[in-house]
Formats: sequence, C-alpha cells, structure tokens
Amino acid sequence: MAEEVEQAERAEQTERAEQWLIATRECLAQARLERQTIRIEGHGSKAFYGNPVSADRVLSTLGYAGVVDYDPTELVVVVRAGTPILALESLLESRGQRLAFEPPRFGSGGGTVGGMIASGLSGPARWMSGACRDFVLGMTVMNSQGDLLRYGGTVMKNVAGYDLARLHTGALGSLGIVLDVALKVLPLPAARLSLEWSCPEDAAREALNEWAARPLPLSASAWIPNQLGGLDGTLRLRLSGARAAVDEAANAFCQSPQGRLGLARPLKNAAADAFWLSIRDQTHTAFHSSLPLWRVSLPARSEGHADFSPMLVEWGGGLRWIATNHSAQAVRAFAADRSGHAALYRPGQGQALPSDGVFMPLEPVIDRLHQRIREELDPMGLLNPGRLSPAMARAA
Repeated sequence: MAEEVEQAERAEQTERAEQWLIATRECLAQARLERQTIRIEGHGSKAFYGNPVSADRVLSTLGYAGVVDYDPTELVVVVRAGTPILALESLLESRGQRLAFEPPRFGSGGGTVGGMIASGLSGPARWMSGACRDFVLGMTVMNSQGDLLRYGGTVMKNVAGYDLARLHTGALGSLGIVLDVALKVLPLPAARLSLEWSCPEDAAREALNEWAARPLPLSASAWIPNQLGGLDGTLRLRLSGARAAVDEAANAFCQSPQGRLGLARPLKNAAADAFWLSIRDQTHTAFHSSLPLWRVSLPARSEGHADFSPMLVEWGGGLRWIATNHSAQAVRAFAADRSGHAALYRPGQGQALPSDGVFMPLEPVIDRLHQRIREELDPMGLLNPGRLSPAMARAA
C-alpha cells in the first residue's frame, strides 16, 4: 500500500514538473521577446546572499519538485531543484544516509535543492567531507533560450572536458536554471562525539592544523571568542565515524594534554548536536551582529589581525566570520594579503553595499573568462542579472 501511494505521489510530481517546464519555456520566450530580466527563486531563504537583483519577472522553482531517482546501494540521488532540502534529508535519513556537506537551511521553508546548488554554501562538515560542488555528479539545466543542457551523470568519474555541472554550483543562477541534480550521498556516521577546550584562537588553529594531518575521525571544528574582539574563547571539535575510531580518539584527547590546549572536555550529544545545528543553520549568536558580517576564506594556517578579530572560526581555520565596520577595501586587503577571499555576507543595519559588489573583484583575466562564460550560456543576460557582479546587471 505504501509503495502504491509513493508511486502515485511521484507520478503527480512528474506531471506537475512537466507542466512547469512548459510554463517556464513560455516565460523565457516572453522575456526574450520583451527583453525582460528574470529573478529565479525557490523559498527565497538565500535572497540576502550575493548582490541584490532588480528583475522584471520572478520565476519560482517550487513547482518543479520531487525525487527523480534514488539508489541507496549506489549512494546516489537525483532530485529536482524545487525540492525542499528538509524533505530530501528526511528521505536520506530514512535509509541511513545524509548530505555529507551539511548545507545550511534558512527560514521556515529550509531552502530548496536549487538554492543549495546555486549558492554552493556548505556547513561545518565541509572541513573534512568536502564542499557542495564536490558531491555534484551531474545536472540538467535550462538556458535562457529554453534549451535543456545535461552535464555529467550519476557516477564520480564520468566527466570528459570541462565539468560544467560544478561550474553552475555557486553561480547563483546566473548561468542557467538548475533543474535536476544528481548528488553523491554518504552513510550516517556510526558514532559521534564532541569535545571542547578553552583557548586563544592562534592555539586552536595550531592544534587543528596538527590534527588534520593525523588519521583522526574529525568532522567539524568551531572556535568562538568569549567576547567581541577577544583573544580567548572556546574550541569545539566533532568526531564522527566508526565507533572504535571515535572512542580511541576521544580517549586520547581526554587523557593526554594537547599542547597549549590541555585536556579535552567531552560534551553531551544533545547539547553538541544543538550547537552544530546552530552553526550549520546560522542561528548561533555569532551570525547576528549588527555590524557588517564578512565571510573570509583563508589558508588555514594564516595569521589573524587585531582589527579583524573573528566572531567564529570554522573549517580548521579556513573560514572566518568577521563582524567589522572597517571598509570593504580594508577587509579585502586583509584577505588578499593572506591569499584569501572576502565576501560581504550580510551588510550592517542601514548600511550601503560596496559599489563594486559584495564579492571581491576578480583579476581582469578571470573576470573576462566569467563574462565570456555568461555570454555563452545566457547571451542576453536575462537570468539573475547582477547577482554575481553589478557589471552583469543589465540585459544585452
């Protein structure tokens, strides 16, 4: 009986998806005819990310939802862009599996798979598991001409030439409308345990870099200062994997002092799970400063700076969230001097965005490549104009 209900639901979703494709092609044709721009939207949970989009039309992906195919034995799921992340994760969890990169889920709807791919954002597990784009096996995209483009497939090693599926991951919908996505999934870990230490940031980064080079079941890290701009704080480390490996690592951390950090303090799983969830979904107080919040990606061993003290350090030191009133030029210089990248994640209350956009300007050669790719895939500049860069804000 349950199988029959599932098949009926899937057939209904397929019919709605086909109708949505027809309507979307008509929308694109009308937009081309009238030279109108289009903003692509799912739940709208990541509308704050990137540069603001001023468009003539809004295209909702919510009518294009549902699981196309799921083979738990092959660890592969193919899902439509309008599918809620929460619904996908519920299905995976029922089979003892998960999205390995822990995508953040914002708002009451939790975001859609299309928004997850378009933003390319990853959560705490990205440090050791990999980024969102690392788990994209294939993709079907509709370009602004209404053509369907299929990239990749459903296995890891099937790409000859340019991997365009991963190119669309993080492009914020500026290269096409993401339709179907094939994702690699992983089993749920058999065991997990979180530990914590009181320590300054530099000691935390030093320890994390040392541990990352050892065969330890590390899955996430986070350092948070005790007060705004403070040097002292708390380091939390999550261990996940086989029970024997987690137990062995936990015993070592709790029984042997770890250099400047000393002995670890184990956390109860309920409290630890709530903490990592608050980091993943960005409900933690570190993300709610009234100051402009910058997302700064740096080599993990990079030294900090007193003027840019982080509110939160993730990924073993590779991702630093910095709340500051310093100018965009100053924050970008701080990142560039350390071979990193800075993006204005959320502006301060009542503050204007940088005139050249929220993302660091690209080198001229790289910028020209971006422009040529955009011109090839969306020659009229109809889709999400300006989302990646204000220079791409107008249709041709």
